[in-house]
Amino acid sequence: MLDPRTLAERRDEVAESCRRRGVRADVDAAVAAYQRLAALRTELGEANRLRNEHQKAAAKPSGQQARLGPAEREAHAAEGRRLKDAVSQLEEAVSRAERTLEQAAAGLPNFIHPDVPDGGEADARELRRFGEPRRFDFAPLDHLALAERLDLVDFEGGAKVAGPKFYYLRNEAVLLELALERMALDLLRAEGFRLLATPDLARPEIVDGLGFNPRGAETQIYSVADHDLCLVGTAEITLGGLYADALLDEAELPIRLAGLSHCFRTEAGAYGRESRGLYRVHQFSKVEMFALVRPEDSEAMHEQLVGLEERYFQALEIPYRVIDIAAGDLGAPAYRKYDLEAWMFGRGDAGGWGEITSASNCTDYQARRLRARFRRVGAKKTEFVHMLNGTAVAVSRALVALLENHQRADGSVGVPKALQPYAGFDRIGPR
Repeated sequence: MLDPRTLAERRDEVAESCRRRGVRADVDAAVAAYQRLAALRTELGEANRLRNEHQKAAAKPSGQQARLGPAEREAHAAEGRRLKDAVSQLEEAVSRAERTLEQAAAGLPNFIHPDVPDGGEADARELRRFGEPRRFDFAPLDHLALAERLDLVDFEGGAKVAGPKFYYLRNEAVLLELALERMALDLLRAEGFRLLATPDLARPEIVDGLGFNPRGAETQIYSVADHDLCLVGTAEITLGGLYADALLDEAELPIRLAGLSHCFRTEAGAYGRESRGLYRVHQFSKVEMFALVRPEDSEAMHEQLVGLEERYFQALEIPYRVIDIAAGDLGAPAYRKYDLEAWMFGRGDAGGWGEITSASNCTDYQARRLRARFRRVGAKKTEFVHMLNGTAVAVSRALVALLENHQRADGSVGVPKALQPYAGFDRIGPR
């Protein structure tokens, strides 16, 4: 959520953010809603002042009150009732105006970093690369074929029990999931992150506070029937939700959290060759990074998060590139977003890049919705923290990249040296 007090003075910036993102939002309606609310609050303040003065007059010494005639006392009482009704009506009007402003402001996305490229999904700017796409001296397989040959994933069983895009991990894949998670947790713990295993459910107001739509046809969130709860699509929701209504001391910042959770996504409309197999599924495990910082520290923290993602996938010996996501592909809360894309043989006819992590700087957009604040040393006024998130590892996509990049001519798959102590083996198969 943007600061309603600055909507009028930054109106053109808000409109430009909407234009670049391709978001249809009525900026002027939000500005008008704030101005209407401000005017009503002024009226309410004046009405309360008049009522207080009237009440003080009514509290004069009893001797003075006794000199008033019956008609004067009745007129005074009638005026008191009128002023009370006026205050009550204005309070209701202010409450309605607050709801109107909240609804209007909720449709406005965050501002955009000036260096974010224009365009949509295809217009992301490549910043750097690690490694090179592997040149095979044998006929390579995609992860679906590898998983079938090595008996690592059961898609048919998942569909039978839970429906399409669900799956069972089998044999070494189960141990690889645990190994990938533990390797990420060890890396983050050494960097000062506090480790949490988070709930898989959250209240809709928390989901909404983080900028995810918990209801409606466009939602990617599962809602639990007959309960006011949603399955989370990322631990970003449950980690950020911990700080709803929080007031932190400056000395507590930065706060860095690493959350282990299951993630559930409807993935509505996500079909096609590049979405097959483990790349796009309804449920997966993930280690998520989340940070709360002072406003002046958020851009540096953003670079730190993507740097940790790079260290992790460099250790896994997976070629990747870092891209700066274009404005039209940013979610509403993101001020700027970096993705790591790994080279995957199974994407397209000759391989291609596929997203494996994201890192977003959401500035104070989520904090305003959650009312998460901090107070600087020696200051009376509070400020909103800046919130950031980043994927340490989304296991399903990491498995795709690992299987396809580390397959061998004899049908086996090698395990990167950094992962071997966690997995307990150095290769899988062949069967």
